[in-house]
Amino acid sequence: MDSKYNIVSLIRKKRDGKSLKKEEIQHLIKLYTADEIPDYQISAFLMAAFLNGMNDEESAAFTEAMLHSGEIVDLSHVAGKKVDKHSTGGVGDKLSLILAPIVAAAGVPVPMISGRGLGHTGGTLDKLESIPGFTVDMNLARYKEIIGKHNLVLAGQTKEIAPADKRLYALRDVTATVESIPLIAGSIMSKKLAEGIDALVLDVKVGSGAFMKTTEEAIKLGEALVGIGTQFEKETIAYVTNMNQPLGYKIGNWLEVEECIDAMHGNGPDDIMEITHLLAGTMIYLGGKAGDVSEGIEISKEQIENGAAFQKWLDIVDEQHGDVEMIKNPKKYPKAQFEFEIKAKQDGYVSAMDSFEIGMASVELGAGRKTKEEDVDPQAGIVLQKKVGDKISKGETILTGLTNKPSAIDAASEQLFGAVTIAETKPEAVHLVSHTIDKKGSRAFEL
Repeated sequence: MDSKYNIVSLIRKKRDGKSLKKEEIQHLIKLYTADEIPDYQISAFLMAAFLNGMNDEESAAFTEAMLHSGEIVDLSHVAGKKVDKHSTGGVGDKLSLILAPIVAAAGVPVPMISGRGLGHTGGTLDKLESIPGFTVDMNLARYKEIIGKHNLVLAGQTKEIAPADKRLYALRDVTATVESIPLIAGSIMSKKLAEGIDALVLDVKVGSGAFMKTTEEAIKLGEALVGIGTQFEKETIAYVTNMNQPLGYKIGNWLEVEECIDAMHGNGPDDIMEITHLLAGTMIYLGGKAGDVSEGIEISKEQIENGAAFQKWLDIVDEQHGDVEMIKNPKKYPKAQFEFEIKAKQDGYVSAMDSFEIGMASVELGAGRKTKEEDVDPQAGIVLQKKVGDKISKGETILTGLTNKPSAIDAASEQLFGAVTIAETKPEAVHLVSHTIDKKGSRAFEL
C-alpha cells in the first residue's frame, strides 16, 4: 500500500488536527466498506474527527465517499422533481407521516427513506411498523416500483444505499461520536443524496429534546447540511425549529400514528400542523408546484381539506401491506394493559417540559429502544393532557402513561413528574420556527 495511504498515518494526521485530502478520505471509507480496516481503527478515526472537526472540503468528501459506497437510485422514470424531508430527531415528531402524503397528493414525488428510533428520539420506521402488516424493508426494484405508482414510498435504508453510513452510524453510537456536526451532516446527506432526490427540506431541531441544544449549534448543523446539498447541486432549505417540548400530544409509535390520522382529517394539534404545512409547503415549492413557500403552504392545507392527503395515506398503507381497516378505524387498535396518570401538586401554569426526560420515560415504558437490537412496543407511550402555557389546577392530570411493563411504571412516573415545571405565572409564548437556512446563508425566519 502507498505510504501516503497508510491507515495509521491517516488516523495520526487527523488526530493531530490536520486536514485529510479528498482521496485519503475516499480510500479510508472504501477500505472500511470492503472489510479491509477493522472497527477499532475506523473508531479511532471517528474520534479524531469528532475532537478536531472537519472542514467543508473534508465534510463533502466524507459524504461523497459514503454516498458512493453503494448505489445511487435512478428515479428518471418518475416525472417531476423528487423532493424529500429530513428531521434531525425529536420527541413526538411524527411529521413525516403527515407531510409525505400531503406533498405526494400535491403532485410532487417523495422518495422517503427513514430510520428507527434510538435513545430518546422516535423513529419513523417504528411508527410505520406499528401499523399491522406495514412493510418498510424492500429492495431497490420494489422501492422504484412503489414511487412510480404512487409518487410516494416510505422505506427503510436498503443494503444497496450508503452501506458505509449504516455501519459507521452503528459505530458512532457506541463510541460516543454521534454529536459531531460533520459526521451527522455526512450521515444524513449521504443517505438523502442516494435516494434519487432533486431537492431537500431539513427540519433542524433545537432544545431539550434535540441533539442540538443551542440555536447556534442548530444553525451550524443546518449550514453544514445546506452546504453539502448545494455542493451536490441539490436545492436545499433548512429550518431551525423548537424541541423544548414534545410535538403534539402523543408520544409512542401507534399513539403517534393515531395523531397523524387525526391530522389528516383536519384535527391535528396547532404545533404539528404549523410545522407540517411549512415543511410540506416548502417541498411543494421546491417541487415546482408553487411559486413560493406561502403558496406551497396554501396548497398543503388544501390537500388536508379536500381529503386527498388521507386518500394518499390509505393508498400507500395498502401498497406496503398495512392494515387499511385499522387506519380507517383506529379505535380498534388494542390498548396497552397498564395506564397511569401524573397529576399536578399545585395550581399554576405549565412553564416547561423537558423533552429529553419525557422521551427517555417513553423508552422505559417500551416505546423506544436502549440498544439497536431491542424491540419496541407499539402500544406503549405517553399522552399529554397539558402543554407549556396551559393553566392547571392541583390534582389535575398533566399526562398519562401507557405500558405493558408494570415494572417500569414507578421509575417512569418519577422521571415524568420531574420533567414538568409548574409556575405561578404564565410563560411567554415561544416561536416554533426561529431561522431559515439556504444557499444564501442563515437568517431569522419569516414568510
